[in-house]
Amino acid sequence: MTLRISVFLVLACLASAPAFCDDMDSSAVARGKYVEELSDCSACHTASPKEPFAGGMPLTTPIGPIYPTNITPDPQFGIGQYTLKDFRRALKDGVAKDGHYLYPAMPYPSYARLTDQDVSDLYAYLMKSVAPVHKPSGETKLPFPFNLRWGLAIWNALFMPGDEFRPSNKHDPEWNRGAYLVQSAAHCGSCHTPRDPAYQQKAYDETSADFLSGGYLEHWYAPDLRGDMAEGLGRWSEDDIVSFLKTGHAKDDAAFGNMRQMVENSGQYFSDTDLHAIAHYLKSLSARAEASYYGPPPDPSSEMKTILSGTGRPGAGLYLSSCASCHGMTGAGQGFKAPALAGNPTVLAENPGSIISILLQGDTTAATKTGPPPQTMPGFSRFTDAQIADVLNFIRNSWGNGAPMVSARTVADVRAKVKEDPKTPAAVSAARAQKRPAAPAR
Repeated sequence: MTLRISVFLVLACLASAPAFCDDMDSSAVARGKYVEELSDCSACHTASPKEPFAGGMPLTTPIGPIYPTNITPDPQFGIGQYTLKDFRRALKDGVAKDGHYLYPAMPYPSYARLTDQDVSDLYAYLMKSVAPVHKPSGETKLPFPFNLRWGLAIWNALFMPGDEFRPSNKHDPEWNRGAYLVQSAAHCGSCHTPRDPAYQQKAYDETSADFLSGGYLEHWYAPDLRGDMAEGLGRWSEDDIVSFLKTGHAKDDAAFGNMRQMVENSGQYFSDTDLHAIAHYLKSLSARAEASYYGPPPDPSSEMKTILSGTGRPGAGLYLSSCASCHGMTGAGQGFKAPALAGNPTVLAENPGSIISILLQGDTTAATKTGPPPQTMPGFSRFTDAQIADVLNFIRNSWGNGAPMVSARTVADVRAKVKEDPKTPAAVSAARAQKRPAAPAR
């Protein structure tokens, strides 16, 4: 039956039915645009909104900057000469048309799980709907021996996960759809799963407790997405997760850094069905052993009065003078205007990289079609490393929070990485001034 249908479609196109063929093309392009939104290709491959997909700003890695490529259909600098087979090989195997290996900063280990239909649709969108940009992207020049790309063939042989996603008959269709999106197109594990020294993810699916247990990239810590009650999503409902991915806000928390960009470029365009599928899958992930805890005190106001009435704790005075006006004396925040700090998973994360980065450079909440207006928090880089460590230790251990102590040395390390980051909040804000076109109705 499938063969008969395929033959019919080919004959229909050949029998002078251009409108019919155009409809097929437009359908593939529309589906491919949605695959791109799910995959957030623009986050890495777009440096300027005036030249979408023409190559991105460098990705900061432990071995040096890696420049994302031009993926417009330009025949010289882009993928204009790529066949569908070439494109599939680059996307799923990490090998470019000319045979050179791509660095795994491009998440091809996750894209390996994409269905061939999604790959074909994405190819149709990039080739038929994206304007070619005749411009080379930056050249990646890593030090020896990392500049020897043939070594990536060994990396692929050792660390690449299995091929295309296979649904589990132990779970319902919604769970399987969520698992597919998280593991493949949305490639959540690329940021939220820890990596080993060879830069490979420690896990690629729910069969390992390392999967989505938190990862550190570009001085940001992508938090635990498992069922942990302090650092993870244990206290979040499926609706909370849906709201966070769609608007950047949930449970008095807000998206920041790279996650804010994901919400703006990608998450807000997901269908509600897919958002609920992702949430359903994430809520199925078990908790692991945590280094932090959260247990709200009976009277946070009384606790704060006690702290301030005596000698106080290091960081308490700085919190009172610089933070309390927005985040409150009890760390309760002000809804979407200022996230709560009490019980906030980012505050409680064992790795304090993100909260240090936010304090140093500030940030702005997500700008989405359905969410609240963006709010900006100023940076406090004028504070010394010791002062930032003190105020963070106060925040991370007040109002029922209990998290490992932050040292001034850790703050200094993050400060040095922030200075090297080309994607500052100011640069990101300028780039997103030009709004993205509305997603097609689905």
